[in-house]
Amino acid sequence: MILKTFRVLIADLCAQFKGGHPGGAMGMAAIGVALWKYTMRYAPHSPGWFNRDRFVLSNGHTCLFQYSFLHLTGYPDMDWEQLKSYHSDRADALCPGHPEREHEGIEVTTGPLGQGVANAVGLAMATKHLMGTYNQPGFEVVNNHTWCMVGDACLQEGVALEAISLAGHLKLNNLTIMYDNNQVTCDGSVDMTNTEDINAKMRACNWDVIDVQDGCYDIDGIVAALKKARSSQNKPTFVNIRTIIGVGSSVAGDAVAHGVALPADGVKAMKEMWGFDPEKSIVESGDLTQMRDFFEELPERGENWVAEWEERVASYKKQHPKLGKELEARMKGDLPLGWEDVIPAKLPDGPTATRKSSGLTFNPLAERYNTFMVGTADLSPSVNLMYENKNAFQHPELRTTCGINGDYTGRYIHFGVREHAMCAISNGLAAFSPGTIIPVTSSFFMFYLYAAPAVRMGALQSLQVIHVATHDSIGMGEDGPTHQPVELAALFRAMPKILYMRPGDSKETAGAWEVALRYRDGPSMISTSRHGLPQLKTTKRDLVAKGAYVLEEEEHADLTLMGVGAELNFAVNVAEELRSKHGLKVRVVSFPCYRLFEQQSTEYRRKILRRHEGIPAVMIEAYMAFGWERYADAAICMKSFGHSLPSKLAYKHFGFETGSMTGKVLDYLERRKSDPLLEREFVEL
Repeated sequence: MILKTFRVLIADLCAQFKGGHPGGAMGMAAIGVALWKYTMRYAPHSPGWFNRDRFVLSNGHTCLFQYSFLHLTGYPDMDWEQLKSYHSDRADALCPGHPEREHEGIEVTTGPLGQGVANAVGLAMATKHLMGTYNQPGFEVVNNHTWCMVGDACLQEGVALEAISLAGHLKLNNLTIMYDNNQVTCDGSVDMTNTEDINAKMRACNWDVIDVQDGCYDIDGIVAALKKARSSQNKPTFVNIRTIIGVGSSVAGDAVAHGVALPADGVKAMKEMWGFDPEKSIVESGDLTQMRDFFEELPERGENWVAEWEERVASYKKQHPKLGKELEARMKGDLPLGWEDVIPAKLPDGPTATRKSSGLTFNPLAERYNTFMVGTADLSPSVNLMYENKNAFQHPELRTTCGINGDYTGRYIHFGVREHAMCAISNGLAAFSPGTIIPVTSSFFMFYLYAAPAVRMGALQSLQVIHVATHDSIGMGEDGPTHQPVELAALFRAMPKILYMRPGDSKETAGAWEVALRYRDGPSMISTSRHGLPQLKTTKRDLVAKGAYVLEEEEHADLTLMGVGAELNFAVNVAEELRSKHGLKVRVVSFPCYRLFEQQSTEYRRKILRRHEGIPAVMIEAYMAFGWERYADAAICMKSFGHSLPSKLAYKHFGFETGSMTGKVLDYLERRKSDPLLEREFVEL
């Protein structure tokens, strides 16, 4: 009767506002009972308990499945009024159309399908790393399990398959995927698009596979499968659970049950068949007494687990005081005091690629502090983040042909050529507990286009992940336009919450790292050059935090030149030529980060730009100009894709030479004199 009542509840919750996704949640009811009632270790009244099992709903459109179990198992925030708010007009509703991690009992925000699978892999990796680092004989202070619910569509998404492959390679036996196998997606039956043997595929990826034939009603069978999965010794587990979408309804097994409220007459027929009053809504009556009684002991059980764990940690700290103190700080999410002093005060004086400056800045921190887990998508030699004495995060029994081995204490992650999964997994690492692990990803800037959906999901969740993007301009050269990201900065500059920073030399690179390490409210991306850049005399490490600042000031200026990143030195050079050969008074502004600049006061922004004084501003950057119309009157910029040429010749090919750029600026200033309307129009030079 519990399963029937749950399914009627889902149908009625969708019916009240005539929308939502009822079918999957109804079909998964028995999985939920098996998980929340009999298998998962969690504490509804202590939802932030550090050693709780993590649950991820990758098929996030079935969110009512999670919301309803949060309510029934006693999470205080998910009271009856909140549960009823699904698809309502309440601005403070805790039941959005996909789960969001800001709410109690929800570990990660899942929306785009497949992201949750990769997040779950990250959560499981975090557990493995903490276990390897802190557990001692007789003291398992970290031993939680990660449970991930997926649907047919999740297993078609590339990011999920990337993550599944890596999880099997790493032998994450603390990870279980529960597959709601109802063979239905939005368009219709799955056999329209898929005829693969999913069990064989998972076994080939080094996963154990358990089949459950009756996923709609066989709670005992599901519990047995989940307990077997939890006890796996050497592999992650894939539990293939056959269900029926919209089970019991008039559209059971049909795609119609997926994404709209069930037909009213069908809901009435279902209620009548199961012994409910067809004219009454459970939502209106609120009569869930029997269901609430069924789960009523779970909060107390959870608090007992928490108390037992806290006693274990207290004993652990007495027996292992040094490790205990470090673990306590990690659980609080605090960076160690004095981390700023570990960053080298002196960086190279000569021409240096900012990718190299980035490594010189951050690698001493990564070497010293366990907080950081650093990864790359198969570009270790290029991204300069191989800190001294690094240890790879690997299964300890692995022995590779190349000799790069490791164990779960390792903090350098070889993600393979999996950019999307790298960033989505890193979101899971960051979401395990705020600040306990700060993930650092790295790849060529162009390849963050592959990873952009995961970077966006990290920003949406305010997760502190630091992305290190190298080879960020046409100056990366001979690899050509496929690798030259002329348009990509506009995407990340527009993305809320993320700090996209493009430093112009070593000092600014160090400043960008300091900003990223202090920024706890979202991801950062540090965008660096492959080619050597001159070290500018007037750049300021501490002023990167302002987003933009004046490099060279003129009281009665004729022009402001703005530069950023690898092209900042061009602005300095053009300004010098305009002064020395043409007698112009030119100020120069460095502009490493839009978002940081927008956070400054109006007075500060006016002081930096001085556009209100009528001083024209020209930006120099070898990207598309999109976005600079907010701050400049004109831009020397790219208007096409790049070209395959050595670095200096690529810049020359597109007119980024001092003489050429000086001529463009002079011509623009003359045109403004003869055409006053140009003062109100943005011009690409």
